[in-house]
Amino acid sequence: MSKLDSWFRILDPMKKGQTTLSITFIIGGIILLIGTTLAFLALTFLNSSFGYIAANKAIALADGGVNDAVMLLLRNKDFSDSGYCAPLGGSPCATVTITQNSPSTGLVTITSEATISRYRRKIEAVTSVASSTGEVNLLSWQLLSL
Repeated sequence: MSKLDSWFRILDPMKKGQTTLSITFIIGGIILLIGTTLAFLALTFLNSSFGYIAANKAIALADGGVNDAVMLLLRNKDFSDSGYCAPLGGSPCATVTITQNSPSTGLVTITSEATISRYRRKIEAVTSVASSTGEVNLLSWQLLSL
C-alpha cells in the first residue's frame, strides 16, 4: 500500500472530492497565471520591436527630408520655403523648412520633421551656400530632442 492510498483512506469519502476540487482550482489558477504572464511578455516584446522600427523609420524619413532640401539648394541657391512636405517613398512625408541667412548671412538652416505612428523625429542641418558658385557645404547635422 502506498502512502497516497493510506492518506486517502484517512479522509472521509466526502472530503476526497473537496480535496480534489481544491487541487484542481490551484493547478488551474497557476496555469492561468503562467498563460497570462506569457501573453503579457509577448505583447510587450512586440510593442517594443514595433517602436524601435518606427523610430528608425522616422529618423530615416527626416534625414531624407534634409537630403531633399540640399538637392533643392543645389538647383537653386536662393530657394527658401516655410514648410513643404517631402514624400519619400510612400504616404508619410517629412515636413521640411528651409531658412535662408540663418543663423548668419550665407548660411541656410534646414529643419526636417517626420512622424511615424507616435514616434516623432526632428533633424536640423546648417549648410553654407556660396553666393557666386552656388556650392553647398554641410556644416552641421543634429538630431533634435523633442
